[in-house]
Amino acid sequence: MLQSPPVKAVILDAQGLRRAWRRIAHEVIERQADLAQLSLLGIVTRGVPLAERLAATLAELEGVRPPVLPLDVRAYRDDLPRAAAAPLPVLPATAVDGRPVLLVDDVLFNGRTVRAAIDAVIAAGRPKQIQLAVLVDRGHRELPIRPDYIGKNVPTSRQEWVEVHLRERDGEDAVRILERPER
Repeated sequence: MLQSPPVKAVILDAQGLRRAWRRIAHEVIERQADLAQLSLLGIVTRGVPLAERLAATLAELEGVRPPVLPLDVRAYRDDLPRAAAAPLPVLPATAVDGRPVLLVDDVLFNGRTVRAAIDAVIAAGRPKQIQLAVLVDRGHRELPIRPDYIGKNVPTSRQEWVEVHLRERDGEDAVRILERPER
């Protein structure tokens, strides 16, 4: 039986996660002139519930709930075999063309998922702007990608793993750092 890697630290509990995401909502309000034009694209898997939470918070604070669309970027990944890639995602051009787009994801690591997401958005149309919101930025970028909105910066080693649990998928809200077992 495989044993789970040990938890090194809990970096966000439910209250900390809620506060970080609410702060991001306030930052989005400050930077987006017209929330009604904004499209939120949640990167599958945990980016989708985070995008839904962001839309709900924006609606609560400003009375405008931007549309949320899931974005599966596997077909645009450069680090997956082509045979394993999913079919190209279909984003409606109306969600992208001429609109500001906010990509939402749980953890930003090397930047390859975000690069794939940008490719998927551009394949669907020509956005006015593409921004990025992440719950955790753990560093170790391999591409020149920087988030516009960050819930928490957590410098990690390559032997560590950031594990995000969201109530909608995992039954709890928490972000933990795990130590990867030696190979």
